[in-house]
Amino acid sequence: MSGNPIYPSKFTLYVGICWILAAFGGLMFGYDIGISGGVTAMDDFLIKFFPKVHERKMHAKEDNYCKYDDQYLQLFTSSLYLAALVSSFFASKVCTKFGRKPTILAASLFFLAGAALSSGAPNLWMLIIGRVLLGIGVGFGNEAVPLFLSEIAPVQHRGAVNILFQLFVTIGILIANMVNYWTSKLHPYGWRVSLGIAGVPAAILFIGSLIITETPASLVEHGKESSGYTTLQKIRGVKEVDVEFQQIKRASEIAQGGSMPYVYAPVLFQTVGFKNDASLLSSVITGLVNVCCTLVSVVSVDRFGRRILLLQACVQMFISQVVIGVILQRDLNATDSLSKPEAIVVVFLVCLFVSAFAWSWGPLGWLIPSETFPLETRTAGFAFAVSSNMLCTFIIAQAFLSMLCHMRALIFFFFGGWILVMGIFVYYLLPETKNVPIDAMVDTVWNKHRVWKKFTADEN
Repeated sequence: MSGNPIYPSKFTLYVGICWILAAFGGLMFGYDIGISGGVTAMDDFLIKFFPKVHERKMHAKEDNYCKYDDQYLQLFTSSLYLAALVSSFFASKVCTKFGRKPTILAASLFFLAGAALSSGAPNLWMLIIGRVLLGIGVGFGNEAVPLFLSEIAPVQHRGAVNILFQLFVTIGILIANMVNYWTSKLHPYGWRVSLGIAGVPAAILFIGSLIITETPASLVEHGKESSGYTTLQKIRGVKEVDVEFQQIKRASEIAQGGSMPYVYAPVLFQTVGFKNDASLLSSVITGLVNVCCTLVSVVSVDRFGRRILLLQACVQMFISQVVIGVILQRDLNATDSLSKPEAIVVVFLVCLFVSAFAWSWGPLGWLIPSETFPLETRTAGFAFAVSSNMLCTFIIAQAFLSMLCHMRALIFFFFGGWILVMGIFVYYLLPETKNVPIDAMVDTVWNKHRVWKKFTADEN
């Protein structure tokens, strides 16, 4: 790893281990995203907890768009995101008061408890309580891990290192889809195996939280300057860290003076006419696309920047959503299926959407908020980013199946419209943050932006 002329660094085995172990927080989150959609498509799971949904699914004249429309079934998925939304604010306080490392440890413990409870749940409410505990783990992990990765990464590779989080999210989704495909054949308790395996990445994260270092910024913020300096030397692999350390100290002094798209893939594929096994296999295919295209972001984000990836992806995502909507509006009614060629085209378009999201909005939605805030508001600001992500995901998770039932193919035009709004926002309001030191972001980026400088420029 080449060093920055201002902030020199070189790669060491220890820092690489820290990156990978912390990124297991993403795998933990991704596994749970992927596992819930597959589990809710399993007949054994529906028979035990949602028998009415199963009856509707198996009915000869079922409505393709409404077979999974059930508020409690949606609560099974959305409860995790609601818990993550609320817990992210508590996680922000923990992250500020105790540091990034203890917050990651707490995330793993909550997730272990949630995995155990949900996999062994005898009734619906125990299942949902387990999901809530998983959600608290997600809230703590999603708050601490991206911040940890951004603060520990050298400036010239911060984008790629931070995207390890999203890369592991996509790997977790892929593993979950593969597990679901396998456990769907284990009757009647395959769904329990799927939910229980969530404890594996949580256990690895727990072990990792005991091995990784605290970030220099957090150590300095807590008055441990000597430890912060030696830690910075350790993670940079060089002795010459004075310039970067002084920047961290300056940010700390200013701080002292101051005042979260794949959940329903199996359901979507069953809607357009795939049988259960085929829908789960199609989810595995999209999961592979997801992982591979996230790697594209790892390679390109520090070379081309954040804005170009986001804007290009908006065009690709908008086209795929609109074309899917046109196909379904034209050819999929309530009881028939798409023809095989059309269904394959839909899978291709979903992969096109997933690929664009995977190298842009997926990883950059975590990277950009983790690197843009000054130290004094970094944990609180990122908590708002995490909670906003979880709020939107909760709304979609709770409403998507009902929206699909009532809006039918129009739902794809609805989301296409929001993608257009996203693109306009990036074009006019999002500054480029490539190669900007994390503790110099305000002076270098926000105070010079044509819009935001009106709110952030120092009056003095």
